[in-house]
Amino acid sequence: MKPTLFVLAAGMGSRYGGLKQLDGLGPNGETIMDYSIYDAIKAGFGKVVFVIRESFETDFRNIVAEKFKNLIDVEIVFQDISYVSEGCRYNPEREKPWGTNHAVMMGKSVINEPFAVINADDFYGQESYTIIADFLRSVEGKRNEYCMVGYRVGNTLSDSGSVSRGICVVDENSYLQNVVERTHIEEKGGVIIYLDEKNEEISVEPTTPVSMNMWGFTPDYFEYSEEYFRDFLEKEGDKLKSEFYIPLVVNNLIVEKRASCKVLDTPSKWFGVTYAEDRLQTVLKINNLIHKGIYPKKLFK
Repeated sequence: MKPTLFVLAAGMGSRYGGLKQLDGLGPNGETIMDYSIYDAIKAGFGKVVFVIRESFETDFRNIVAEKFKNLIDVEIVFQDISYVSEGCRYNPEREKPWGTNHAVMMGKSVINEPFAVINADDFYGQESYTIIADFLRSVEGKRNEYCMVGYRVGNTLSDSGSVSRGICVVDENSYLQNVVERTHIEEKGGVIIYLDEKNEEISVEPTTPVSMNMWGFTPDYFEYSEEYFRDFLEKEGDKLKSEFYIPLVVNNLIVEKRASCKVLDTPSKWFGVTYAEDRLQTVLKINNLIHKGIYPKKLFK
C-alpha cells in the first residue's frame, strides 16, 4: 500500500496576509502545494488528503483539487472547531479551531495507511519526500514508529527576518527526545542565534535539526490524538487561543515511552513565504530549480 500525504491547508497566513496557499509562484501560476504534490507523486505517494475550512470548499476544489484528479487519489476533509470527542466541552466564545494536531485528527475517516503531514505553504524539496516515503513504506502494518524530517537549521532561514523553529533534541541513534520551540532565529555575523526564555542570544550549529512540520505517522496516531485531545480540552478548553500542536502529542508519547520518532536528516533547503518580502525570493528559487531541470516549466499538463 502506498503512503498518503496529508496537507494542512486550513490556516490563513497571518504575517503574509491572505490565502498564501493559493498564491501562484511558478511560471504558470503553480502554488507551493502544486510542487509538493508533484514531489509526492514522484516519491511514490498514492493519495493526498487536504484539510481545509469548509467555507472554502468550492473554490478549493475548482482551483486546487481539480488539477490532481487524474494524477493521484484526492480526499478533502474539514477542520471545524466543533469536532471534539463526545462529552468534551470548550469555551463557546472560541472562534478558531485547535491547531495542527486537531487538523491531523480530521483525517481519521479517510486514512488507513502510513501518512506524512506537511504544511500547505512550505516548500520542502524533493529529497525530503523520498526520504519520508521510504520510511513510511518500511513501517506499513506496524504501530508506534513515527518519524520527522529534520531540516538543518541553516537551511531554513529567511532573508526577510527572524523565524521560529522547533529545535530538536535527539539521542545517539537519531531518535527524537523532545522539540523545543525557539523564536527570533536568524544569522548574525555568520553565526545562527535564537533568543532563549531570558531574551538572551544563544548560538546554534547550522546543522542542528529543526522541525518544519513534516511528520510521518502510522494510523494508530489518530487513537493517541483523540486521547490527548480529551486531556487537552479538560485543561485548556476554556481558553480562547490555546493550540493543540503536533509536537505536544509527539513529546507526550516519547516521554511516556508509548512511541518512538526517528529524525530523518535531509539535505533539502526549505523555503516559503513567511513574510511578504519572501515572495520574490521564492519565485526566483523555483525558477532556478526549473533551470536546473529539477522541475519541468509546466508541472501539470
